[in-house]
Amino acid sequence: MTAVAAPGALNARSVADTALGAAARLWFAVALIGQWAFVYYIANFYGPSTLTGNFQSWSRNTNLVKGYVAGDTAGNVFFGAHALLAAVIAFGGAIQLIPQIRTRAVAVHRWNGRLFMLTALGVAFSGLYLIWVRGSSPTFLGAMAISLNGLLIIACVALAWRAALTRDLAAHRRWALRAYLVANGQWFFRVGIFAVALIDRRLMDPFFMAWGFGCTLAPLAVLELYLRARDKGGPGGRLAMAGGLLGLSVLTGLGYMAMWRPLLTGA
Repeated sequence: MTAVAAPGALNARSVADTALGAAARLWFAVALIGQWAFVYYIANFYGPSTLTGNFQSWSRNTNLVKGYVAGDTAGNVFFGAHALLAAVIAFGGAIQLIPQIRTRAVAVHRWNGRLFMLTALGVAFSGLYLIWVRGSSPTFLGAMAISLNGLLIIACVALAWRAALTRDLAAHRRWALRAYLVANGQWFFRVGIFAVALIDRRLMDPFFMAWGFGCTLAPLAVLELYLRARDKGGPGGRLAMAGGLLGLSVLTGLGYMAMWRPLLTGA
């Protein structure tokens, strides 16, 4: 005999599936707005100055550690390229996650995916150069945190690329999601810092130190929890994950809203 699930169980599962899907779409929509606002800031602040070689104008941002350094042409070029590549990642990476493009514009998805992966590698290697050759991190712990981010970008991109070549689409999507998250580590760092500052500035110092690693590892952990809940979780687990994503959507929105004014002024 074939076991038949009770109508109540089917209804609970359907409600949980709907809630989880809606919460995931909400977080993505909130993050998309925030990331494209970040793209605007990068293009507006770094674009003209980098493309014209007017690196001195970066000094308007007093929070930069070794942004413009007089006489360091190579370092200035690497920094400018690193900043502009981050804009490409924030814009193009999000496009890869839009289902309609993935299913209806396959060529766009493939070529944009190749561009995203190459850009992510450029961000990773330029970031490692800035940390270990230029010495852009004021602390060893900060250098280790940024290096972890760079190495994870390289690893996730390589594994996503390999899965695509072997046509293992399920594995490719998982590794591409991981690559997207770690490649946007700097955006997560800013959003987290500003969200905590908005909640309670007394938490800033301890959070700042931990979030150097957390902006890379926390999004990966949330993704793994989401994938497990979506693929293997019961109704209770899926509803809990949906609630968690809802809370993260609120924090993400608060973070980039608090970040918006300083970004416009270059702070």
